Amino acid sequence: MIEVKFYEEVADELLEFAVIVSRYQDKWVYCKHRERDTLEVPGGHREEGEDIFDTAERELYEETGALGFKLKDMGIYSVINKGKETFGRLYFANIEEFTDLPPSEIEKVVLCEEMPKALTYPLIHPKLVDYVR
Repeated sequence: MIEVKFYEEVADELLEFAVIVSRYQDKWVYCKHRERDTLEVPGGHREEGEDIFDTAERELYEETGALGFKLKDMGIYSVINKGKETFGRLYFANIEEFTDLPPSEIEKVVLCEEMPKALTYPLIHPKLVDYVR
């Protein structure tokens, strides 16, 4: 069973990823990975030596082509799966402008009025979106 927990703070070195719940023109922003038939919230893993805020900015651009946006730090969360806990920082972004999608594993950006039913991480993403609301 997968469990999601929210924290006020943890040590910076524990933060492995950044996830960015995003809106554009009053719609939720999701990404479709080339190898999956599901949608996911933009985000990804932190590169070695990278500040977690920079991870969020980089991932949002790489996975959506977003140019004009402001990130709001929403806090820290963890995912506990099979006894292992991993930590990430959750952000919210209001995207003002997109450019072409950079070459990556993301096939396209999908804008949704409501949360899609076919999610890559159905036990995680709804909790993150609800937390941001």
